[in-house]
Amino acid sequence: MVDTEKSYQLKKQLRKLENFRGSGTELISVYIPAGAAIHEMNNKLREEAGQASNIKSKSTKLNVIGALERIMNYFKTFKKTPPNGLAVFAGNVSDNPAKVDIELFSMEPPEPLTIGMYRCDSKFFLEPLQSIVDVKDTYGIVVLDGREATVATVRGTNIKIIKKLNSTAHAKIRKGGQSARRYERLIEEQIEVYYKRVGDAMDNAYLKEEKSAVKGVIVGGPGPTKEFFIKMKPFNYQLKVLGVVDTGYTEEYGIREVLAKSEGILAQQEAIKEKIIVDRFIKGLVSDEGLVVYGVNEVREAINSKQAERVLLSEGLTHTSALYLCANCGNQTTKSSREKPEPTIECPKCKGQMKIEKEELMLDELAELAKQYDIPVEVLSTDTTEGAQFLNGFGGVGAFLKYRTR
Repeated sequence: MVDTEKSYQLKKQLRKLENFRGSGTELISVYIPAGAAIHEMNNKLREEAGQASNIKSKSTKLNVIGALERIMNYFKTFKKTPPNGLAVFAGNVSDNPAKVDIELFSMEPPEPLTIGMYRCDSKFFLEPLQSIVDVKDTYGIVVLDGREATVATVRGTNIKIIKKLNSTAHAKIRKGGQSARRYERLIEEQIEVYYKRVGDAMDNAYLKEEKSAVKGVIVGGPGPTKEFFIKMKPFNYQLKVLGVVDTGYTEEYGIREVLAKSEGILAQQEAIKEKIIVDRFIKGLVSDEGLVVYGVNEVREAINSKQAERVLLSEGLTHTSALYLCANCGNQTTKSSREKPEPTIECPKCKGQMKIEKEELMLDELAELAKQYDIPVEVLSTDTTEGAQFLNGFGGVGAFLKYRTR
């Protein structure tokens, strides 16, 4: 499973990078997969820097060469590629055409990168990292037929093969009489042993360690073997089978087939999770105890007082939070707004002028505030009915409370 804090920080960086646009194809994205040698990509960039001299636009040429040099110098700080790979972005991010501001951004993803590439475009190429954060949970996938089975885990597009097994059962028996019946019984026993070996591999892969626990399992494969396997249930009862799909293959290609055919199953699981959270939230509103609050000020107060048990935020929350400071009396206040915040406001204490000290998305501000008090945060999507209801009906900001003061 991906660490929640790392996943949140990655999302925050991606939102920042999404807003940058180059005046030409001058924004550079570099991905080095886990296990690859960093010097190989460095050699590739050196070749690209030599070819950049052929760019017709003088400003684009200088910006590309400048960005490539920043990245190559940055690579010198590494003795080897980080365990999960490395993603580096560089380019002129200035919104003033008369000014050049080449910045470098680096990320070590929370999951192993499986892609290695270099791209120069008018925007940063972020899809490989977005695929890591888009799916929250890990699922088990098993594909099998009468001869072989593959046990794997999948998170987003990242597939990890855990174990491959082969069946020792004979394919056909051609002997007649009692000998044929005896061989049939042996085959049945061997098939049963094969199914139990697959079930044991599932238990070891999906239940032994908490960090490898899966939300559910999808079983696939060609022919009827998968149905016989599900009927026998040779795996731990705690493993929830979410669905069974037909594939033409086993091994890794079969895993990818299952993944391609299971988008609806996996999307439904995320929807169920959000439904449970929002249903609990709504029930809390109408109950006598009322251990929930919603609204920016109410949730912020619940966080600051450590009254909040868990904070709920919508990913569709586009409001901005601005921190103002009064130069006269030192008073600080935070204001939220849908549009760009006013540069100055009147101080409620001394009536002096307060200026913006910090400006950020309300989603980030509240999440960071909750983090300071070690309060868990759930970020709800807008893709589900319940997620959209939470955003539109409750403003996208809520919290479960530990207690309510009377």
